[in-house]
Amino acid sequence: MDEQDRYDVLVVGGGAAGLSAALTLARARRRVLVVHDGTPRNKPAAHMHAYLGLDGLPPGELLARGRAEVEGYGGEVVEDRVADARRDGALFRAELADGRVVHARRVLVATGLSDTLPAVDGVAERWGRDVLHCPFCHGWEVRDRAVAIIGSGPFGVHQAQMWRQWTPDVTLLLHTGEEPTDAEWEQLAALGVRVVDGTVAGLVVVDDALRGVRLASGVQLPCDAVVVATGMAARLDGLAGLGLTVEPLLMNGRVVGSRVVAGPDGETEVPGVRVVGNAADLRAQVVVAAAGGLSAAATLVAELGAEDTRAAVERYRAEQSAPFSARAERELAGRLAGDGRHGL
Repeated sequence: MDEQDRYDVLVVGGGAAGLSAALTLARARRRVLVVHDGTPRNKPAAHMHAYLGLDGLPPGELLARGRAEVEGYGGEVVEDRVADARRDGALFRAELADGRVVHARRVLVATGLSDTLPAVDGVAERWGRDVLHCPFCHGWEVRDRAVAIIGSGPFGVHQAQMWRQWTPDVTLLLHTGEEPTDAEWEQLAALGVRVVDGTVAGLVVVDDALRGVRLASGVQLPCDAVVVATGMAARLDGLAGLGLTVEPLLMNGRVVGSRVVAGPDGETEVPGVRVVGNAADLRAQVVVAAAGGLSAAATLVAELGAEDTRAAVERYRAEQSAPFSARAERELAGRLAGDGRHGL
């Protein structure tokens, strides 16, 4: 094995969680490799929000700064993807898409999640611009403007109630979502939320600006932003060999996505593998993902240090149990080397 391709920690994913972990590891003088494919979840968004001190920063700039910081402390960051990763004796073996093979004592998965968008014409093209999902990420930017919610699951009413806190002009389009209950109808009426039945056929876009939604009936409803619910699933391409456990994420008894089962500091059921960020917590925003990466990395530093200590003790005991003559010879050689004498 080429020692150049042997690392303390392989970080799979170069978003906020992965880079934060890598920065902590590199500052702890651990040899770390970050493999990222250049497609973070928030790549379509022009700005990120709710990150204290960095609110409004473009997501790409955050990652560029993070990569530079990691590399500044000796960490290695490569744009590639892991094609296969699995346990290989005492280490983990990962083959990258370009054919390179690396080994690591630990693996930290920070691959994020993928969103499945409603099958509505125009939604994918405007995702992250004026087709939105998170009011904490985008609510302020569309405050007091006309927001249309495309209901495509069990949470249309919940979304309407949430977005109503940023704007009084909210329309809930039932689309393929569930019919509100009697109590929910009353809540929507009390909040002044309009409810429109019918299927949404597409978006109305003029000069690259969203103007409204078009129903299958041909009716057009004006709006400045569209809100959708997405299907969310942890990204685990190439990582099946690690044997991670995936479970559905439930909200109010309804499946909203899938996540890797991970506990505090990203610990999984697979010894040596931790998972942080959106792959384990579908609702984590950028600042939460970054914090999770730091926490998991700090735990790994302590874990690797304890492992190194055990190995050092084993070597020390072996040396102490060696024959006296051999031990004395090594001690004499050490003293001679220390005072610069090279012969008798």
